[in-house]
This record gives sequence, C-alpha cells and structure tokens, in this order.
Amino acid sequence: MKKNDISNIANLPTKYGDFKIQAFKDADKEHLAIFKPPLSNTPIVRVHSECLTGDTLGSLKCDCGEQLHYALELIAKEGGLIIYHRQEGRNIGLFNKVNAYALQDKGLNTIEANHQLGFKADERTYDIVVKILNHFGIKKLKLLTNNPKKLESLDGFEIIERLPIIIEPNSHNRDYLNTKKEQLGHLL
Repeated sequence: MKKNDISNIANLPTKYGDFKIQAFKDADKEHLAIFKPPLSNTPIVRVHSECLTGDTLGSLKCDCGEQLHYALELIAKEGGLIIYHRQEGRNIGLFNKVNAYALQDKGLNTIEANHQLGFKADERTYDIVVKILNHFGIKKLKLLTNNPKKLESLDGFEIIERLPIIIEPNSHNRDYLNTKKEQLGHLL
C-alpha cells in the first residue's frame, strides 16, 4: 500500500466513545479504520460492509445499522478495530441495491434480487481488509461476525475466536435474516 493511499490518523469523538480514524484507498473506493487504541495483541475486529440505508437511515429491512452500533459500543468498551468496508449492497453499489430493494418489495429475497440484476449473491472482495490488518500489524484477532465468508477471507490470520452479533429480528427483516442463515450460511 502506497503512502498516498493512507490518510493521517484523526480523532473521532462519538456518542459511543472516543475513537481514532484512518482512511485507506484502493482502486476506486475509500475505506475507514475506526479504532480504540492501544490495539491489543489479539484485538476485536469487525469488518463492517457499508450499508447507507441501514447504517445512516435506520432501515429496518436489514440488521446492518444495529450490527455497526453494537460493534461501536463493544469496541468503545473493550478496544479493537472496525474496518468500514465500502462495498455497498454486497458490492453491487447503491443504485443497484435500491433496484434490489424494489425487487424484494415484489417478493424476491435478497439473493434472488441480486441474481435478477445480473449479480452473484455476494460480490464483495476482501483484499483491502487484509491490507488494513497488515498495516496495523494484526496477525491474531477476535472476529466480530456472523458471516462465514469473512472468516474464510482472513485465512492468513489467526482467528482466536468468532464473536457473534445477535440482533433481534423485526417484521421487516425476518425473511432477510432467514435467507442469510439458510442460503448464505450466516451463523445466526
């Protein structure tokens, strides 16, 4: 990773606590590391995929915003790192995600909607995540995730423990969570 692809570290006071932030560029996106120093030898790490509708607008169609807030609260208390992975809508982009939402409104599940739009169920890649972890010198970690693909994507790292994020389903996301569990293998 080139020096021009990494920002300076800045302070980020939040309602959850005081963090540090640092931005990282890859080919066409900018990602964010949100962390509570000092990082331990085995920090808690959350790789959080961007979800504008859930993270910012409070959408009830998913559990993304609640997962992010849970991670911020936990890391504010325990220390660790959140990688805000800028791959909106499992990396189909915001425009296509809204189109997928419209298809879901007509009865398709999240995977069927992606396929209808010509995408795989999950288009995310994790190369930048590996680079960010290497930048921080992290070799061992406790991964905060329900997604087995994230566990597999970090096979060069020693994952000491998988920490689940259990979010109570609501009437808007119950089918979405069942699809994630039954068809994507999420550990819910």
